Amino acid sequence: MKRVITKQMVEDYRCHLIEEEKSTATLQKYLHDLEVFRSFVRGKGINKETMIRYKEFLSKNYLVTSINSMLAGVNGFFKFFGWYDCVVKTIKSQKGLFRGEDRELSREEYGKLLDAAKTAGKMRLWHILQAICSTGIRVSELRFITVESVRAGYADVNMKGKNRRIILPQKLITLLKTYIGENRISKGSVFVTRGGKPVDRSNLYHEIRKLCEMAGVARSKGFPHNLRHLFACIYYEQEKNLANLADVLGHSNLNTTRLYVRCGWKKQVRILDEMALVVAA
Repeated sequence: MKRVITKQMVEDYRCHLIEEEKSTATLQKYLHDLEVFRSFVRGKGINKETMIRYKEFLSKNYLVTSINSMLAGVNGFFKFFGWYDCVVKTIKSQKGLFRGEDRELSREEYGKLLDAAKTAGKMRLWHILQAICSTGIRVSELRFITVESVRAGYADVNMKGKNRRIILPQKLITLLKTYIGENRISKGSVFVTRGGKPVDRSNLYHEIRKLCEMAGVARSKGFPHNLRHLFACIYYEQEKNLANLADVLGHSNLNTTRLYVRCGWKKQVRILDEMALVVAA
C-alpha cells in the first residue's frame, strides 16, 4: 500500500509539534526535513521501499549524524499518522571519541572574547558571555535570568514541562546588579534587544561570530553553545562527578553529559604518553 502526503497533513503535523511544545528551532527543522523528503518523492506514493531508497540517497549526500536526524524528522511524521509500515531504522555508528579541537572553545579563547567585547564597548555581550559560561545555561534559557532572579541569587527555568533551578555565582550577581542599574532595567529579562525582546540564539550567534574575528579566534568556534561546553569541561575537571554535572546542565541522560566532557585529541595523546607503558628497545 502506497501513501501520499498532503499539505493538510503537513499542517496537522505542524500543529501537533506546537502542541507538544517543541522549540521553534526543532519545529522548523522537522518541517524542513519533511520538505526535503517530499521533494525526493515528488508527489508519488510512499511505502517502505521508498524510504529505503531515500535512506540510500541520504547516505550518498550527508554525514551519518545528519542522515539520522533527517530520518527522525520523517519517522516522527509517519508515527503521528500511524504509518508504522513506512518507518525505517537509523544508521548505527559509534560516537566520536574526541572533541573536535577546531570547533571547541578553550578557556584562553574565552578570555580573548571577553577582552574583545569590552574593548569594543559591547557590554551587553560581555555580560551575556559570562552569564552563560559561568552557569552552563542554554541560550534559550537566557531569558530566565531576570532582575528578580538576580536579586534572589538563582534562576528558575521552566521549559518543555521541565523545571530546574540554576544557581548564579556571587561574582556574576555583582556584575549583573551593576549592569541592571546602569541600564535602568526594573523588571523582567536582563538581556533584551532594542525592541525589548529577550536575546535569542540568532541574535547571539551573529554577534559572537563577529566577536571571534575581532578577538583572533577561529570563526568555527563562534557558537554560543560552546560556552556551555566550556562550562561543562571545567566543572568536570574540577569535580569529576558526571551525575552532578548532568543535574546542573539539565540532562536526563548521562550519555548526553558524557559528550560534553570528552577530551580533545592532543590531551588524549598526552595522557597515553604519560602512562609510559612503551619500553624503549
